[in-house]
Amino acid sequence: MAITRWRGRGGGVRSVARRSGWATLALAAAWVLLSGAGVPAQEQQASAPDRADGADAPPQTPVFRTGVNFVRVDAIVTDEDGNPVLDLTADDFRVFEDDVEQTVESFRLVETTGVPDPALPPPSSIRNDYDQEREAARPDSRIFVFFLDDYHVRDTNAIRMRRDLVEFVETQLRPTDLVGVMYPLTPIMDMRLTRNHDQIVRALESFEGVKYDYQPRNMYEHVYANFPTTTVEMIRNDVSLSALKALAIHLGGLREGRKSVIVLSEGYSNYVPPQLRDIDAMAGGFFNPARYDPLAGESNMEQTQQFFEMSYMRSELIYTADIANRNNTSFYMVDPRGLATGEFDSSQVPIDMRTDYRMLRELQDTLHVLADETDGRAIVNRNDLLPGLTQIVNDQSAYYLLGYTSSAAPTDGEFHEIEVEVLRDDVRVRARRGYYALTAENAARVLAPPKPEPPRAVDTALATLAEPRRGRYVRTWVGARRGDEGRTELTFVWEPIGGDRARRQESASQVMLMAMSDSSAYFRGEVPGRGRTPRVRFDVDPGELELNIGIEDEYGDVLDRDVDELVAPDFTAPDVALSTPQVLRARNAMEMRGLLADADALPTASRFFRRTEQLLFRVEAYAPGDVTPRVRARLLSREGTAMMELPVAAPEGDRPHEVLLQLSPFPRGDYLMELSAEAGGETASTLVAFRVQP
Repeated sequence: MAITRWRGRGGGVRSVARRSGWATLALAAAWVLLSGAGVPAQEQQASAPDRADGADAPPQTPVFRTGVNFVRVDAIVTDEDGNPVLDLTADDFRVFEDDVEQTVESFRLVETTGVPDPALPPPSSIRNDYDQEREAARPDSRIFVFFLDDYHVRDTNAIRMRRDLVEFVETQLRPTDLVGVMYPLTPIMDMRLTRNHDQIVRALESFEGVKYDYQPRNMYEHVYANFPTTTVEMIRNDVSLSALKALAIHLGGLREGRKSVIVLSEGYSNYVPPQLRDIDAMAGGFFNPARYDPLAGESNMEQTQQFFEMSYMRSELIYTADIANRNNTSFYMVDPRGLATGEFDSSQVPIDMRTDYRMLRELQDTLHVLADETDGRAIVNRNDLLPGLTQIVNDQSAYYLLGYTSSAAPTDGEFHEIEVEVLRDDVRVRARRGYYALTAENAARVLAPPKPEPPRAVDTALATLAEPRRGRYVRTWVGARRGDEGRTELTFVWEPIGGDRARRQESASQVMLMAMSDSSAYFRGEVPGRGRTPRVRFDVDPGELELNIGIEDEYGDVLDRDVDELVAPDFTAPDVALSTPQVLRARNAMEMRGLLADADALPTASRFFRRTEQLLFRVEAYAPGDVTPRVRARLLSREGTAMMELPVAAPEGDRPHEVLLQLSPFPRGDYLMELSAEAGGETASTLVAFRVQP
């Protein structure tokens, strides 16, 4: 039986937004020439329904998603001077899908200034995913994410643009604005929104570009560093666009309203001029006969290859934009080159001026694709980026959110064009261009009954992965097992927080603990640290008790205090029961052999582990009389689904039941170890949640 921790204190001319025609041609060309490349990925994305607003949003906020054929469109309406127009009603709008007028079923003017709404609770800090979802759902929050595409930005350009980006954050963003920073190789789980804008400034100031620099910086890049340059560029394009798609899906899951991604990139192309087409990207052009031929890219064959590569790239960009549209995310493409006359440095690589200019034009065109197709903006050929960046804030500060159910209810997987008209002659409107409908198969998946919710016990166990307030300094673990004379033995273990936090000037040296109930004091004293075993054991009476925890530094000064109220289980009851499982970690096989040989090895208080580690779970099982319970162990996913059954070593000497788990086969994420004991037809079980990190 696990210990229960139940409370811790402490009529005029119509203004029209219409889809550009060239994008449709590009997509059609890609379908004809490339035989539908990318369709499986599209279908995979289409199979995931958008999430509605978070449950923590105020009840008056309408939920727009009502079915697979419900479409939402956010329209930015401005006057001729670019100022937002805020006095429109639903009757002022007309929405067309494939030239067929639709009935607007939901309408809302969204105004956000970035200043806290006094009618709402004060904004709170973001420490975990639950905090992030709650704060993102606030109607007075705006969401901005900087996507620093270092694969497609030269380092000199990255340095040049830092000043404008920092000035934008410091002067244009407001207290409630949620901001994030992401690189192409950033795992989406590590992209955390924050209101700490100083942290964002530091991240922007450290941005470095690696375009055309093929020296590997990590193990992933080492895998393909010696591939041909063309292959490396294709890999980089795929990584960057995949990250953008994942980011859009992630933001779409946070809330319904508009989200802005500021993409710093010089554009995307799978075409590499012959002068740079090396057989070994990292080694350079030692074996490239075209390296010093300035006219190598001017043949008809090369120009045809460039056309087909760019056509394919445009189709990939439109697909990326479609995913962003599904998740109401706009891409604002920022070209750090400023006013540019060519793509390459002729002093380093002799490339003909026509090829050079053609590459520049094609790369800048890709920025317009992602911006135009997601109702964003392309900030291109500007030495001063700040005015364009300021417009990003204006776009998210005031817009109309419209919703309709498609009268055609298409399930053909094709693109359907959307036009938004405003029945006034003095305004301009920008809106979403259209959407890809689900296929019939994917629509059936979306409409299928939802999977059952995870059991409450799973949610309770996963909640333990959230850092407690005292997590700034230490982590603690309290375990319960059968004691003497009908009492319960408690074990208290603590450990200091590792990583960067351990280098703080203030660090925990020892913990003072006091355990008491309403009628008894069970323990009062020091739980040592600094090289000594940070563990104490004491017996308590079953029932409610209180733990007062004081965290001290090496001088005895108190760094933090906390109070936990616990329920100590009664192991004398005539029921099958389990002690609180201990978790022990080992970095290698030698450490694991030491743990297996030591029946009194110190358990860890952490529940965050690396894939290179091994875990040892220890648990005692109790049953009435002389019956020996049968203990089983299963590894579960975070949804509570069984993944595999694990062997359990029977008790031997002073050692309880043991379960050994190698983490290397499992990807990063949250898991649960389910331990259960069965005797006489009765069963007791407990869950231990843990997280696997890179």
